[in-house]
Amino acid sequence: MFVLGASSAAATTAATIPSRILCGTLHSPYSLTTPHNFSSHLLSTTLVRSSSLHFRGVPIKAMAEIETLAASKTASSSSAPGSKQALISLSDKKDLAFVGNGLQELGYTIVSTGGTASSLESAGVAVTKVEQLTQFPEMLDGRVKTLHPNVHGGILARRDLKHHIEALNTHGIGTFDVVVVNLYPFYDKVTSAGGIEFEDGIENIDIGGPAMIRAAAKNHKDVLVVVDTEDYPALLEFLKGNQDDQKFRLKLAWKAFQHVASYDSAVSEWLWKQSVGDKFPPSLTVPLSLKSSLRYGENPHQKAAFYVDKKLSEVNAGGIATAIQHHGKEMSYNNYLDADAAWNCVCEFKNPTCVVVKHTNPCGVASRDDILEAYRLAVKADPVSAFGGIVAFNTEIDEALAREIREFRSPTDGQTRMFYEIVVAPSYSEKGLEILRGKSKTLRILEAKKNEAGKLSLRQVGGGWLAQDSDDLTPQDIKFNVVSGKAPQADELRDAEFAWLCVKHVKSNAIVIAKNNCMLGMGSGQPNRVESLRIAMRKAGDEVKGAALASDAFFPFAWKDAVEEACESGIGVIAEPGGSMRDQDAIDCCNKYGVSLLFTNVRHFRH
Repeated sequence: MFVLGASSAAATTAATIPSRILCGTLHSPYSLTTPHNFSSHLLSTTLVRSSSLHFRGVPIKAMAEIETLAASKTASSSSAPGSKQALISLSDKKDLAFVGNGLQELGYTIVSTGGTASSLESAGVAVTKVEQLTQFPEMLDGRVKTLHPNVHGGILARRDLKHHIEALNTHGIGTFDVVVVNLYPFYDKVTSAGGIEFEDGIENIDIGGPAMIRAAAKNHKDVLVVVDTEDYPALLEFLKGNQDDQKFRLKLAWKAFQHVASYDSAVSEWLWKQSVGDKFPPSLTVPLSLKSSLRYGENPHQKAAFYVDKKLSEVNAGGIATAIQHHGKEMSYNNYLDADAAWNCVCEFKNPTCVVVKHTNPCGVASRDDILEAYRLAVKADPVSAFGGIVAFNTEIDEALAREIREFRSPTDGQTRMFYEIVVAPSYSEKGLEILRGKSKTLRILEAKKNEAGKLSLRQVGGGWLAQDSDDLTPQDIKFNVVSGKAPQADELRDAEFAWLCVKHVKSNAIVIAKNNCMLGMGSGQPNRVESLRIAMRKAGDEVKGAALASDAFFPFAWKDAVEEACESGIGVIAEPGGSMRDQDAIDCCNKYGVSLLFTNVRHFRH
């Protein structure tokens, strides 16, 4: 099948090639007439080889539809140039009757497609169907409806260019002043719980919709384009006022292009996953949707906002971005960072666990069968830092735990009631939520879903982005290799695993000291590992004796350095990645002091 673009070419074809059929009225296998009012600038032809005629497998009886369309002169011709026309084609028909009736009341002729036209008619709106405008039936299972000059010419024609208007007049094409379109629900289909077959996914990729949206947005000075149902009232108010506010038009155009860009990014992501699947494609688009404007950024002089990642891979994948806020002040920039750090850390643990975070570092972590005890121990690890921090749990907060959070007094003086910025948990009992709401008007109470493993981690640098796998390794994924003369006891190994799981969430250089599934002290963010060690030991105090120590990276030196200081303090077991040129010094040092040394071969830098 091929298309000829001018009436003269069509005449030549009809005269010289009698074995072809032009879109017209069929009289015999080898003769035809072209309807006098059929658009002469777009003619379709196909070879005929038998009296049982088909257009690429489609029975020729479909030609009767074209005869019907051609027979109606008034309904089938484009509206006269200068009349007000609105084109409406929607997959999401929310508030369709509202916008349709509103436009009709303002004197607009409504042109529509398929199901949208039927819904409008049911709502009492007079509709010109798009096939009446194009004089061509919907075809290819709906793949081709609006891809026609009678549609796109009316959208794209510039009203300030004389030759554009003359071209419309020549071909009897009317202009469109309003285009209301949204797209096939590709995003929802490919992320549905039951999944979707590849062919079904392909059929849910919209073609005509994006073409109309882009055309209208490009010609926004003359055409108002609406892709969001929330903009219907503003559209009608704008039209009622007979205004010519170019900023309003420009905003709708921006929204339209953004809508199509996000849609295309979802299609691109899905196709890449279907075809290649590599996590790092040669080109990457991250669609972000504004969730809220924030009071300020990290500091009051910085403006800020919070966006939700709308990649397909993030659908139902958990995380703080999709948490439900049940109570409290609006979240701030720093609140999001701290809540994210606390939630990611507490979700690492299988047993009932409480994590307290301050400035994205866990200052208290404890696991116990009794979650109330775990909460008390986590706060006790560093009560000064815990005050004003974020407290996270991996279990439901029931009435008893909520009361403990509300009433617990600081271990520093036994009197000051602990204050927190945020509480985050996977769920809350009705009574537990009620009690927590009574703690403070400002306390932010978040309900979150655990982050799925295997996510792509993105981080911005000046002029670019770094992408990496998320650090999802757990103690069960690695080996703790004994390299010292003394092997750890079973309880010491458990302590080492617990400390290792904690240290991966502490900013480098990071040291964690832990015992009995409780973090006793941590040192973070120091330029050298010795200082981080000293901070951790100072916080652990006398409890350092027999405890486990985990380091996020290897020790570059041992003698008269971090390893020896740790051994001298009474540490029972050390877990570190190994890999230093002086690993043997660390082994020899631990052997001298009778300390177990474990190499994990896994580093946990966090910058």
